[in-house]
Amino acid sequence: MHVTPEDALIVVDVQNDFCPGGALPVPGGDRVVRPINRIMGLFDILAFTRDWHPADHCSFADPPAYRDRSWPMHCLQDSPGAEFHGALRVPLDAPVISKDTDPDQEEYSGFATGELTAYLRKRSVKRIFIAGLATDYCVKATALDGLAAGFTVVLVKDACRGVSEGTTQAALMELESAGVALCASGELA
Repeated sequence: MHVTPEDALIVVDVQNDFCPGGALPVPGGDRVVRPINRIMGLFDILAFTRDWHPADHCSFADPPAYRDRSWPMHCLQDSPGAEFHGALRVPLDAPVISKDTDPDQEEYSGFATGELTAYLRKRSVKRIFIAGLATDYCVKATALDGLAAGFTVVLVKDACRGVSEGTTQAALMELESAGVALCASGELA
């Protein structure tokens, strides 16, 4: 699959709290870093999303039930857990889209604030490639909202990880049914 100047790579939430040792780890979450770093140079347009929670965010619960509005405290603004994984190469000039900044709003999609849509349209992007964490939550929501915003969407499967095998497979089937294409990082040139 050939990457063109009208393509963008969206890197979703590759943050310390979603990697092993973090507050809400995705199994093998750190394994997305290598394929993301490998394909990043193919794209002229990059954007990174991140959870950026205030301490009083509505999604936090103690004890957590590990579902919507009942997660452990994670990705607190300006905390080490909210930082991007240390091995992820984030260019200094790359836009970082923060979500979940409103304490009363739970947001999974990188498109939730409208900032990402505006950034991509300003650069005449037609197709977006999505990588990151977690396949069955923020990656899925970002991909579906990308479609709704009118972009062609491609998910880079080996550059994503999900919470469980079952929910990840269900998410991939939902995404394909919606019109998201799937590829491997090695197929990109």
